Amino acid sequence: MQIIPVLLGVSFVVFFMVRAIPGDPAQILLGQQATQEQVAQVRENMGLDKPVIVQYGLFLFDAVRGDLGDSVVTGRPVTTELLERLPATLELTAFAMLVAVLVGVPVGVISAVKQYSLLDKATSVLALTGISMPIFWLAMILIVVFFVNLGWLPFPGRLGTETTITAFTGLVLVDSLLTLNFAGFWDGLLHLIMPAIALGTIPMAVVTRMTRSSMLEVMNEDYVRTARAKGVAPWRVIFKHALRNAMLPTVTVIGLQVGLLMGGAVITETIFSWPGVGQFAYDSINRRDYAGIQGVVLYGAALFVLVNLLVDVLYAIFDPRVRY
Repeated sequence: MQIIPVLLGVSFVVFFMVRAIPGDPAQILLGQQATQEQVAQVRENMGLDKPVIVQYGLFLFDAVRGDLGDSVVTGRPVTTELLERLPATLELTAFAMLVAVLVGVPVGVISAVKQYSLLDKATSVLALTGISMPIFWLAMILIVVFFVNLGWLPFPGRLGTETTITAFTGLVLVDSLLTLNFAGFWDGLLHLIMPAIALGTIPMAVVTRMTRSSMLEVMNEDYVRTARAKGVAPWRVIFKHALRNAMLPTVTVIGLQVGLLMGGAVITETIFSWPGVGQFAYDSINRRDYAGIQGVVLYGAALFVLVNLLVDVLYAIFDPRVRY
């Protein structure tokens, strides 16, 4: 139920903030050579001649029915653009978070178990470095090293120009497997590696630090010491007793990072020419596309709220006290 007021609040804020951006969408659409009469006609067609509060009411009325307006950039409905581009962004975000979790959680556990060791100090330095690196800088370094110099990974885009995949879900890796197109799967995977690493480095560092901190706190609890005193195998103590309880704050961080990745995806998708929601957001901002910007922000807010709902559900899986 909290989703409704959250989305209403987001729609109100973004609607009025977008209109504070310098520049007239009608003028940008027509160009500098357009006459005042032409600009006025386009403004009337776009509804920009009405009072702002009336524009917001009309936008809200249409949004409730699923109509977010038409994009100035493409001339198509914003809802259609988002639905077509959503699979590309979800695939990139999911792969980036998969890398972050598969690397961050084990490294955090090892750092906690080997506290103050050389390995622990090295991972702490690497985690701090990962948090500090700007996404755009890391993305360009990856392109220079793995595409320009070594030629190991392809760039740009989501697929090579000679690769074709029959679309069912819009997810390249899933669709290629469904059609047994293993060449397409391999090509899509290679195109996915660099943007996923660039996007997932910061979440990986955050997950590593949070897992290490949570594990150190849990390892000093009485039930862990009791399990050790009873002679339980060390790996069982770590993974069954300690890690499961330490995962609660880590799951929270992972959920928040999924939402934050949507902001990072704008930069990553622009640099790697990834045809997702982030690329659409970048084009909409450049063209002062009010409908496009509003649609992207509302989509991001809805996704963020739904991810946090999923995190609340996962609490019950990891902690029996929450289930009770």
